[in-house]
Amino acid sequence: MKNQGLKILVIGAGGIGGITAAHISKAGFNIEAVDSLPGYAEKISHEGIHVFGRSREFRERMPAFRDIGLVSEKKDIIIIATKANALEAVMKAIRPLLKEETAIVSLQNSMSVESLTAQMGSHRVIGCVVGWGATAHAPGELERTSSGRFEIGGINGHRAKHFDFVKEMLGTTAPVTVTDNIYGNLYSKLIINSCITTLGAISGMTLGRMICYRKARNIFIEVIREAVNVGRAAGVSFPKYAGKLDFCSFADDTSLTGRLRSHLLIGMVGLKYWKLRSSGLQSLESGQKTEVDFLNGFISQKARSLHLSTPVNDVLIRLVHEIEDGKRSITEKNLELTFFNKYQYSL
Repeated sequence: MKNQGLKILVIGAGGIGGITAAHISKAGFNIEAVDSLPGYAEKISHEGIHVFGRSREFRERMPAFRDIGLVSEKKDIIIIATKANALEAVMKAIRPLLKEETAIVSLQNSMSVESLTAQMGSHRVIGCVVGWGATAHAPGELERTSSGRFEIGGINGHRAKHFDFVKEMLGTTAPVTVTDNIYGNLYSKLIINSCITTLGAISGMTLGRMICYRKARNIFIEVIREAVNVGRAAGVSFPKYAGKLDFCSFADDTSLTGRLRSHLLIGMVGLKYWKLRSSGLQSLESGQKTEVDFLNGFISQKARSLHLSTPVNDVLIRLVHEIEDGKRSITEKNLELTFFNKYQYSL
């Protein structure tokens, strides 16, 4: 099905976006990249992106630009792989690049499909859940830290013109499955990110190290319980995350057996993604803002609109903001706050 004539643009060449773009380019597709990090676009164009880790090691060059405004041709496929807090600016900047049937694919860790659909139309948007991990050690030095798949789906019953092409294109990086419940799948991914990304950001620990602590696992469970209660009130249908994590059972089964099962499942995720360093932690270490307002913040904001409370998510948001503002350090001791004491021993 490969159509060399279709023009593809990836915006954001960090861990996920960069590795995906490199695989697509290596497979012979017509792709360009945009990344605003100083000097990074020039490096992609001349030296290429170096991919290593849980994939075949290679280096791939492609045309790249430091700003969307420098891209001259309209595109058939636009892949957005920036932080969620850049979405509004990206949507404004890509408008001159849109054809009548341009498909927009979001690889972001958020419910960005809501904003994309509202501003770009559901006929354009393809939601995508990224089920594998990556770490950017330096611009263009990208490690794939875990295997996994993509899940894609249309919005509100629509399928973009180039949906099947997008499936083939993303399949050069990881296996792709199609779902009719992309909103539920994205919300499930948002839940797991609200645990892993945010706790990793405040503690500085890799996922593997975090899941060794019972208190951290208990906080995970409380974040999940709050998010499930909010999602149910909002009418979300929950699939099992990665086909294994039944978030509803985390919320409903409070028996000793149920809690033991929840701890075991969290441990399994931690073992699979042992080396994963939170994207929120990477942002804080580089002096950038995190996506917490689009992860835990989305849950809290949705809860308020439904007259529900999310105390654990609210505290995690506050802690991340304090770190962003230089009022708090990144340390495991952040899990020792008085608020978290009740999660020390319980199962």
